Amino acid sequence: MKYKIFGEKSVPNLPWQDMPDNCNDIIWRYSANPIIKRDAAKNANSIFNSAVVPYNNGFAGVFRVDDTGRNMQLRSGFSKDGINWTISDKRIEFVSEKDVPQPFEYGYDPRVTKIDDKYYISWCNGFNEKPTIGLAYTTDFINFIQLENAFLPFNRNGVLFPRKINGNYMMLSRPSDNGHTPFGDIYISQSPDLTFWGMHRFVMSPISPWEKTKIGAGPVPIETERGWLIFYHGVLTSCNGYVYSFSAALLDSEEPWKVLKRGSRYLFNPRELYECVGDVPNVTFPCASIVDADTGRIAVYYGCADTVTGLCFTTVDKVIDWIDENSL
Repeated sequence: MKYKIFGEKSVPNLPWQDMPDNCNDIIWRYSANPIIKRDAAKNANSIFNSAVVPYNNGFAGVFRVDDTGRNMQLRSGFSKDGINWTISDKRIEFVSEKDVPQPFEYGYDPRVTKIDDKYYISWCNGFNEKPTIGLAYTTDFINFIQLENAFLPFNRNGVLFPRKINGNYMMLSRPSDNGHTPFGDIYISQSPDLTFWGMHRFVMSPISPWEKTKIGAGPVPIETERGWLIFYHGVLTSCNGYVYSFSAALLDSEEPWKVLKRGSRYLFNPRELYECVGDVPNVTFPCASIVDADTGRIAVYYGCADTVTGLCFTTVDKVIDWIDENSL
């Protein structure tokens, strides 16, 4: 392993499949994708754009499950191997620890970040029927405590860093509007206590054609000796609608609003039938990554066509070397 990783632990049971022969891609798909079918839980229309983490000797997650009434729900789930999942038949019931006045309205595109002994969930929550970033935490993926919404509407793609930086929690997000936003930059905000957010900083805008419509943060940032490695999605507006792909960038370790290097092209985009055909065609949307500190292996969980969940693989070394060779 070329680049040192900070903050991550050994995950010897990381779901993994070696790169296929004659594959020249930096990120490659699991051969048995999709790992979670659209009806893998009771009354589910689709299961996608979800977040998983190592938990006990297996894995746990928070899943976006749109039910057959097309209600956007969050449900918890568990797995021994990170591939075969048991997802709850009921949505998460968030409990307010301090009588939070903004309850759960709807939930989509969650991320899960472990900080100290808690697993923090950030998701797109309704705030008076307008999208913003909800926050909650759990220690067991059974009981969930909801905190104050992080921001005013309109906002999406809230992603917490896995540690405080210079004494503050930090979160990436994408200010937006009330619809299927045809614009979007990534910003970062800071908080001393996960309640009061400020010191907002611009991070980056769409530049290349593949991401020209908008961009947004993906999985939890990975801290390396070269800086914070992030995957982010970008959207192209084609003559047949949006196309969601994803790429990677490196942010400064102590001032993560500073972009050190950024890929000039996408790393991964819709190619397979389950990514191109579904409720929303042509979407590959990463929400989670699991990293093994011993090998630098990365398993990335991503939503496919807003319908099912896929799994793909890479390594820290491969992605950083690719950024070096293909940076803007």
